[in-house]
Amino acid sequence: MELPSYRRTARERLGLVGEVCPRCQAKLFPPRDVCPHCGGPAKTEYAFSGKGAVYSYSTLYSPPEEFQKVAPYTVALVKLEEGPLVTAQLTDVEPEELHIGLPVEMVTRRLYEEGDDGVIVYNYKFRPAV
Repeated sequence: MELPSYRRTARERLGLVGEVCPRCQAKLFPPRDVCPHCGGPAKTEYAFSGKGAVYSYSTLYSPPEEFQKVAPYTVALVKLEEGPLVTAQLTDVEPEELHIGLPVEMVTRRLYEEGDDGVIVYNYKFRPAV
């Protein structure tokens, strides 16, 4: 991810901020201008609770270059309590603990280092709910 894009989207990624459609009340993540459910304008910010459950998951053993230091790692589709599905890495969980329906919560964690300068990229991940 380019540094300008990383800074521009930090609020959404680090705070799990999306939008709610004023017309149909659908909660959307990531934010978008038009509601995919009713076609209305989706311009009202909405802060998600960060709580949800594992909907599906997969462990990656041959990841992209920037993630090779942390391989293998697990990526999950998390169904947030408010409805949207979010893709994210899972953390603080052993493989034998993983199962569909596992209650999880969002945490902000280091994702990887970028470039020769070693810029640390942070993002949301999910861990078992405490």
